[in-house]
Amino acid sequence: MLVFPDIDPVLIQLGPLAIHWYGVMYLLAFGSALWLGNRRAEAAGFTKYQVSDLIFFGALGVVLGGRLGYVLFYQFEAFLAQPIMLLRVWEGGMSFHGGLLGVIAGVVWFSRKNRFKFYQVMDFVAPIVPIGLGAGRLGNFIGGELWGRPTDLPWGMVFPHVDLLTRHPSQLYQLALEGILLFVLVWVYSSKPRAALRVSGVFLIGYGVQRFVVEFVRQPDSHLNYVAFDWMTQGQLLSVPMIALGSYLLVRKGSIKG
Repeated sequence: MLVFPDIDPVLIQLGPLAIHWYGVMYLLAFGSALWLGNRRAEAAGFTKYQVSDLIFFGALGVVLGGRLGYVLFYQFEAFLAQPIMLLRVWEGGMSFHGGLLGVIAGVVWFSRKNRFKFYQVMDFVAPIVPIGLGAGRLGNFIGGELWGRPTDLPWGMVFPHVDLLTRHPSQLYQLALEGILLFVLVWVYSSKPRAALRVSGVFLIGYGVQRFVVEFVRQPDSHLNYVAFDWMTQGQLLSVPMIALGSYLLVRKGSIKG
C-alpha cells in the first residue's frame, strides 16, 4: 500500500505571487508541443513562425474549450442556475473533450489564416499533443484530484485528504497511457506518409480507448455518478464518439478535400 505524498500545490511563493504546479504543467504541455512541432515543421511544410502561431491558437482552444466543456459537460445544471460560473476559472474545472473541440476550432482558424488544408494541420498536431496530456495528468496527481476507485492491488494508494481507502492512482495510469504510450503510438505511426486524417484517427482511437478503460477504475464525478446503463461515466460517454470517428477516419477510402 502506498500513501499519497502530500505535495504543496504551490511550487514557488514570491510574495503575493504563487506559482502552482498545475500552471507549470500547462507551460510544460505547450512548451513540449512547440519543441516537437518545430522538429516536425520542415518535413510538414511549416515555418517555425507558423508553428508558434499554431501553438498559440491551440493553447487558446485548450483553455477556452476546456473550461466551456467542463461547465457544459459536467456542471450543466449548475450553469443553468448560475451562468456566471463559466467565468469563475479560479474555482478550477477543465474538460479534455471540451479542450479537444477548442483545439479543432483553433486549427480551423489557423488553417484559414495560413491557407493550409484543415486535415494537414490536424495530422501535424496529433503527434505533438500526448506529452502535454501526460503533463496535465501529472498535475492532477500533484494536486491530489481525480483519484481512482478502491482497490486491493499492491500499488493501491491512500489519499488521506479524501478518505482512508486504498485507491487506484488513476492519474498515473492516464499519465502512462495518454501521455507516454499514446505519444509513442501516434509519433511512430506518423513517421511515414499516411492518407489524410489517418494520423488524427489513430490519436482519436488511442485516447478514446484508454480513457474508456481507465474510467472503470477512476472514481466517477460525485454529482454525476453513472450517466448511462448504471455503469457508464460521463468520460466514457464522451469518448465513444471519439472512438467511432477515429475508426471511420482510419478505415475510410477516398480523398478528403478542404
